[in-house]
Amino acid sequence: MKFYNSIGPNPRAVRMFAAEKGLTLPMVEVDLMKAENRGDAYKQKNAAGQMPALELDDGTTVSEITAICEYLEDTHPRPALIGTTPKEKAETRMWTRRIDLNIVEPMANGFRYSEGLPIFKSRIPTAPEAADGLKRIAQDRLLWLDKLIAGRQWVCGDRFTYADIHLFAFLDFGKQVGQPLNPEAKTLASIYDRAKDRPSAKA
Repeated sequence: MKFYNSIGPNPRAVRMFAAEKGLTLPMVEVDLMKAENRGDAYKQKNAAGQMPALELDDGTTVSEITAICEYLEDTHPRPALIGTTPKEKAETRMWTRRIDLNIVEPMANGFRYSEGLPIFKSRIPTAPEAADGLKRIAQDRLLWLDKLIAGRQWVCGDRFTYADIHLFAFLDFGKQVGQPLNPEAKTLASIYDRAKDRPSAKA
């Protein structure tokens, strides 16, 4: 396998997931700032031009971080980070989907359409007028999530899962791009701190 890596929270989530599995993925660095991911060489691997991507031994390329992590889970099931039973898997996927749709997407696009606009305006359709609203939605949904999982050790209760990794990568990203976690979100803050202390967070 080859992992096409770059800066950003998406590749970081996969690196952290792999580290929790004890996997060392051979990496090919792609310069996102120089738009190497939009060049012909990379797009032959991943036509969408997005980061990251995992090239399998047979030449197949898997992109989208949840799909990559689910592939790694299926091929290296221990330790389980999505689940060992249909119920556990469904629970992890449910919370991951909620985090993705309600928090990750508005947070990331809020950045792309404002602070990240000089980078992204020539690469994707952008809506600068929507940036403040998207950031506000992300913050609202973080408080919403905090209430839903109040008092838990991890998103799925006592299981550390991909949902926690996904959440941590983007909470840390938000902190770096002017979208810090509201101090009122005490459960999310404790999850963030616990995840940050894991060795895999340095991957």
